[in-house]
Amino acid sequence: MTGRILYAGFATPRHSGGVHVLTQHVQLLGASGYQAWLWLPTARPDWIDATVPVLVGPTLEIGAADLLVLPEVPIVPGLDPALGARKVIFNQNHFYTYAAAPGRVSTGSDQTYPGWSPSPAVWAVSTESRDVLASLLVDLDVRLVPNPVDGELFRPGPPTGPRVSWFPRKRPREASLLARLLAVDPRLAEVELCPLTDAPRTTVAQTLGATTVFVSLGHSESFGLPVAEAFASGCLVVGYDGGGGYELFEAPGAWRVPEQRPLLLRDAVVDLLSRADELSELREANRAWVLERYGFERTASALDSAVVAALARPGAAATATHPVTWLDALGPNFTAYA
Repeated sequence: MTGRILYAGFATPRHSGGVHVLTQHVQLLGASGYQAWLWLPTARPDWIDATVPVLVGPTLEIGAADLLVLPEVPIVPGLDPALGARKVIFNQNHFYTYAAAPGRVSTGSDQTYPGWSPSPAVWAVSTESRDVLASLLVDLDVRLVPNPVDGELFRPGPPTGPRVSWFPRKRPREASLLARLLAVDPRLAEVELCPLTDAPRTTVAQTLGATTVFVSLGHSESFGLPVAEAFASGCLVVGYDGGGGYELFEAPGAWRVPEQRPLLLRDAVVDLLSRADELSELREANRAWVLERYGFERTASALDSAVVAALARPGAAATATHPVTWLDALGPNFTAYA
């Protein structure tokens, strides 16, 4: 009989895109007949849907038939959170793979990652992320489980005036410079400028649904979910792919701009706004493109295949320690961006 699938997540006080993807996995697996749970170290925060099954505690008893899914951070090589248990690393950002206790990672070819028993499988969220991880972790089973895009929540809204929106979090200094460049440009005098800072998910969806041009300020991304959600909302997109979001900029209405060239980025925004009417079909094409490639059905299918393969791997009963225990190993500069 198939055991439980237990996702270790974090009880962040505000919405976390990474944790939200975990809740989507739990819900998709539950709909497919699996016993799937989100495991939090402390009580469920209000933003996590009450329909998501949750287990709470610093430790958890893992059965021999269970599968424990752990985030890529904070993994400290050599410290096994559930010795003997069947495990998967759900790597949502390949740039974070060696983020915890980097001094423990050898530059020699004999270094193994993560040094667990039994060795885990690895799930990645983009083709770039999968390929990077597969080239590093040659002894592990690395699979692609693409991120899902919620096309019901993120959809075009009622027509409004021209609007530009962006997330400043990953590039706060560059974002503040760009915001000023856009604000003082006389060509944009009638354009609404909407930086999205700590906004609830529903507010983000409403804002994107009325956005003409979304500016991608991705940095060290494994995928770039805001870009995909902007496509689903019917936005034109311009900016940076962040590395792992390279595949997203193959969409019909997306334009890359060279890194850290704010004047080029501003001028690209102005150009797209001036041609918004003639590019209206591309806005519709963006939505169709992203939902065809990143709809829930595709994620559910890839996730089911990955789970079946992971459950076929060896596993034993164990007491698991929640990875929140090792958050301090990330150091003070973990979330510092350019």
